[in-house]
Amino acid sequence: MVQGRFAGVDWASAEHAVCVVDAGGRIVEGRRYRHDERGIKALCARLVELAVVLVAVERPDGLLIERLLDAGLRVIAIHPNQVAAMRPRFSAAGGKSDGFDAFVLAELARTDSHRFRVLVPDSDQTKALRALSRAREELVCHRVALANELRAQLECFWPGAAHTFAEVDSPAACAALPRAAPPRLRPKRAARWCSPWSAHSSRSSPASAS
Repeated sequence: MVQGRFAGVDWASAEHAVCVVDAGGRIVEGRRYRHDERGIKALCARLVELAVVLVAVERPDGLLIERLLDAGLRVIAIHPNQVAAMRPRFSAAGGKSDGFDAFVLAELARTDSHRFRVLVPDSDQTKALRALSRAREELVCHRVALANELRAQLECFWPGAAHTFAEVDSPAACAALPRAAPPRLRPKRAARWCSPWSAHSSRSSPASAS
């Protein structure tokens, strides 16, 4: 068995539960870190400070993984189903909690690391591509949310337009809505609702973009 300390990180969109155990399986530390630049930086620095030799996480990619690898930490990815199957091994109840799953991950890193592949850092080109992909996904989600908001406003104040255009954020709809708005809707107001899409008039709809 490898000597040293081992960590398990239960990944989440808001914060990460982290458990560190020593070579004998005794818990050294259990903490939570926010999923933001400051939190992830603190998480990596703490694991390095504790001389952790292996980190187990339930996913093989993402910003957290990149930061862990950049910090010089060895990381293994364990599928969530494998973690779920191992819970009864450490607890009679086998219940699910972020802190407990972090402990299970740390124990798997300590006792079963030979069963999992150690992740290799991505090249700079791959990291850039991943960053662009994440940024595009966020923009598409934002655009869909704006389109839904625009449709909801049209349903309240101008139902006919909401049913005339299958896609209220299409180039045709964004060009027609400000000009065809009824008198009770000020032209500036209609234009304001459509303005976020003017820069995208040559692009496809959110449905096709996603």
